[in-house]
Amino acid sequence: MDAQAAPVEVKPRPVQITVVRGRHMKNTKGTVLHSYVRVEFNGILLGDSPKMEVISEKEVEYNFTVSFDCAVNEGQNGLDDIAHKPVILTLVEILPKEKKQKEEKTAVLGQGLLDLLPLLQGECKFKTTVTLHPLAMSPPDIARQDADKPEMEVAVSVPDPLLSESYLLDSNLVKVTVEALYSAPDSWNLSGPPFNYVISLQLPMIGEKEFALIFANGVLKSGTEKEPSSRPKKWPQGNILAPGAQYIPESFIQSTSYEEEDGELNRKEDRDFRLEAETDKRRVMWDTERRCFIDPAAVLCFQKRIAECRFWPIEIMKIPQIAGVKGGGGKPGKGEKAEDDGQISSHGVAYINMAPLLYPGVQRIRGAYQVVAFNEAEVFSKTKRQHSVLREVVRQGSVMGKAGGPISMASPSTRQGPAKGSKDDKATKEKETLKKASAILKPSTSETVADVEQPVILNLEGQQYVDAKSYIVVEFALEKPLVPKRPPEELATRVKELIPPRPALPHRTAGAQKAVNDYHSQITSIAAAVLEEYQELFKHDQGRETPVDYQTLEEQKRKLNYELNFSGKYFAFKEQLKHAVVKIVREKYLKTVPFEDMEQLQTFLSELYIYLVDQMHIALNKTLSMDVPDPVPQSFLDLAQLKHFAREAEINEDFNLAAKYYKERLARDRNNPDHWFDYGCFCLLISDNGKAEECFHEAVALDQRHLNSLLLSGVMAALGEQYKNAETFFEDATCINPGSILAWTLLGLFYETEENIIGSEMAFQEANKQLQIQMSSRQSTEEAKVSLRRTVEDFEETGEVSGPEKGPKEGDAAFEGAGITEIGTASAPDDSTSASVSSKQPAGLVHKSGSATTIKSKKAPQKGPSKGNDSESGTMMQYHTNGILPKISPQESKLSEVSAQPCTTIYIETAHFLLQVNALPFVQRALAHELLCPEGGPSCRYHIALARFHLTRKEFHEAEENLEKAVQINHRDPDAWALTGHLQYLNKNYAKAKECYERTTHFITDASEMHPVYLRLGSIYLQEEEYEKAKNTYLMACKNSPSCLSWLGVGIACYRLEELTEAEDALSEANVLNNTNAEVWGYLALVCLQTGRQLEAEQSFKYAVKLNLQNEALLQEIHRLQELVGFGNPAF
Repeated sequence: MDAQAAPVEVKPRPVQITVVRGRHMKNTKGTVLHSYVRVEFNGILLGDSPKMEVISEKEVEYNFTVSFDCAVNEGQNGLDDIAHKPVILTLVEILPKEKKQKEEKTAVLGQGLLDLLPLLQGECKFKTTVTLHPLAMSPPDIARQDADKPEMEVAVSVPDPLLSESYLLDSNLVKVTVEALYSAPDSWNLSGPPFNYVISLQLPMIGEKEFALIFANGVLKSGTEKEPSSRPKKWPQGNILAPGAQYIPESFIQSTSYEEEDGELNRKEDRDFRLEAETDKRRVMWDTERRCFIDPAAVLCFQKRIAECRFWPIEIMKIPQIAGVKGGGGKPGKGEKAEDDGQISSHGVAYINMAPLLYPGVQRIRGAYQVVAFNEAEVFSKTKRQHSVLREVVRQGSVMGKAGGPISMASPSTRQGPAKGSKDDKATKEKETLKKASAILKPSTSETVADVEQPVILNLEGQQYVDAKSYIVVEFALEKPLVPKRPPEELATRVKELIPPRPALPHRTAGAQKAVNDYHSQITSIAAAVLEEYQELFKHDQGRETPVDYQTLEEQKRKLNYELNFSGKYFAFKEQLKHAVVKIVREKYLKTVPFEDMEQLQTFLSELYIYLVDQMHIALNKTLSMDVPDPVPQSFLDLAQLKHFAREAEINEDFNLAAKYYKERLARDRNNPDHWFDYGCFCLLISDNGKAEECFHEAVALDQRHLNSLLLSGVMAALGEQYKNAETFFEDATCINPGSILAWTLLGLFYETEENIIGSEMAFQEANKQLQIQMSSRQSTEEAKVSLRRTVEDFEETGEVSGPEKGPKEGDAAFEGAGITEIGTASAPDDSTSASVSSKQPAGLVHKSGSATTIKSKKAPQKGPSKGNDSESGTMMQYHTNGILPKISPQESKLSEVSAQPCTTIYIETAHFLLQVNALPFVQRALAHELLCPEGGPSCRYHIALARFHLTRKEFHEAEENLEKAVQINHRDPDAWALTGHLQYLNKNYAKAKECYERTTHFITDASEMHPVYLRLGSIYLQEEEYEKAKNTYLMACKNSPSCLSWLGVGIACYRLEELTEAEDALSEANVLNNTNAEVWGYLALVCLQTGRQLEAEQSFKYAVKLNLQNEALLQEIHRLQELVGFGNPAF
């Protein structure tokens, strides 16, 4: 596609405008209306219609046509003029002549504007109805709001499209809307001398040439009331007589929430200031929209300049309005003197970040931008522009300071002289006025040179914007995005090409096989009915032990046939079989038409009979066969338990056992994408990247909308340098779930690897927006829960529902812990769940065995008052408070933990997800951004995430350094202490590991994964022969998430405490969860030897040896006990 392609033709194109008819016309005097229509465009009078006479409020046929030439390239009435300048239709009434009146008097009844924008959208002709609005000084009967407004039917046509298809596709239309300046400087008063408030900026429209856009005639308002949220936009023309005609039809300013804006003041902390500024402070209102048509070359230039500079300057100033001059020779006022000196009053500038317009698919940006004092050096450093747009405009005299004067909007077209029919004296006056304004506003040459040579001068008037915290609200809207975004359908198709989807269900059996299966089922049903009839008919003979002879059988057969025929059941059976036989004939033998030859029919019937009898025997043999296979027993372990066991094996680095559990989940249900995803994450852990990628692709094949699998497929493609495929996966993930923080953040990290700075900025910005939405929703939910809990507690205590005045107040003790207590209670061990994105620890697992309850209640020590109804949790809390650590009150722990909770960021959330799924290369990128993030930095969560990263890679020294920093920042973070305990445990420093684990279990808030904490702490207690503590610790693990190892620990502790019954119950539970653990069989052998059960002892020892028991100390203990009791080893 050629961006530089020219339009269809270079020569001007005639645009024809026809005023067809008018309706609801009203005059000021009398019943007969004498009128004509005046048509103007671009300041040129196109013509007046013939004078028409019509009765008031009747239709009038004008059929008046005018035309003008549209310059497709540069010139008079160019494409940009078509875009932003309407055709002005003025209805003029000819008043009746009075006595001695020589010339006719006229009055303007109304004015309407015709939008020519459809011509730039490829249309050749269109019709529309233009409403005529009354003037401000119109008579009351004409200006009534409830009356039907006059309107005109207008037709517009061109012989051929103004633009070719390629030119129209490559060009663009930019709509710039300047809404208002809020929090205006205090020195701007309504009572002072009048000023013209002007805003200006530049845009490329033809090639690389930029043109100035001027927004003048801003209205200064006092801060007494808030502007309505939905306001109509105004035309940029200033020569519109009717107040109602200045608004663009069906074009409104739609304000959104501050958080959804693209500007600078869109944070929560800015909300109060903006509400105050937009309600109580002074403001200047424009509400004006300027359309700009930019050709294909200018579109490329626009993109290039945004990519190079990002920031686009918008200048603002105020100009004293020029008072009228009496007789043309009066002295200039103060405003004229100021302009004569060439000074721009209150010169400010706002820097618009236009980079979002380069985001894929973005067509609109709107926001509030702070205004600062204009400084040429600062403007050049930010925007690479050396000159002030407003100064150039003032020097050229393009802004008129007269009150109510026209707004002069710069355009690529070159203005020519007035059209035919305009009065010469009026044109002469306009020219003189323009020359005078130009002479007044244009500075001298010496001053211009001085401006260049002088050092930077402080803009004291412009500093008022900074002191008042002024900001402007601006909108840029594009007809087509500068960077097209691939539609979700295309991305989904691309993903299907990369990973073909699997059918959700296997193909349904149909055709001949289904017909045969239906015949078998009917034979089985009829056989059962005949057998039931036989048993009912000969039930008195069923108790005989002597065999039945042949004659008796024949007699029974005869009676059975008679009974079936007499009762009609035989006929019913035939009807039941008929449909199945017909399907066999049609589906298997493909016979659907009658036979023409009787011989062929007989042959077919013989063949069919043989086949049906054979199939009947097959069906009866299946039904009456005595060799019924035993049903396969179903496993009582659910899928969540298998995942939990696999995670436990990962932590213990028993990767073979973990792989076994993951494969068992797949064997249970291969059509579940979550199973493939979890197995892929495990393959990443063991560095089998090829297998991991296959698993993620399999998950996507089963479910094309599986978000996590799409993200990991993108990660694997990026690691394999398949960048195009990676981009497809990441973009498809953002389309499937636009609210996913992970999807946008990973897309941004990927764009950064490709040095796509604009794309990464867009993705991170969207991720932050979604994070703010989720945090606000979560905060509202928590506040509602806390409020409800307070109400319930107050009702339980007093019997009354407390109102707002009865709630805790700031400074009270109840206020300090009111809402925080609920957070601590919600995360107690009874209901602990992982807060991570993809938790690998199930919430709770229930077993039918009651041995756990017996063990909990039988030997639990009671050394102090319980802190809850559960004796076990009370025991654990008493132990920890009596241990080696200093006692911390629960209230102090709750307060410190909640107050220390940091605000999360998109990078830390993404890092935690990547650590969960073992995608370590992307973890480093996310954590690097966390350091540079203004809301992030080296926080406690950052050091914890980095420590987990180093622990996974067995880099213990680096992990220890980060954990030390994390504990220094927040010494009450349970995850920091849990990871420190794991680090010391892996380094075999069991004393320090024990201390860290005990501290972790002491906190009210659990760590993200408590199961490995309990297992390793219990193993340390067993090593140190603190069996009671080991038992209680393992019981905590069994209560939250039971597993074979947790019950094994309980069994070992009970065995050492000589609680053999409880030990056998616990070991039985462990054996049920995993019957391939050799150590469980070994301890079962010890228990059986102690209780004198020889057979069970030998069987347990046999399985322990068969499963290759590796614990030599346990083997030696078994052998010693076998020698002591004299049995248990079959080899004796």
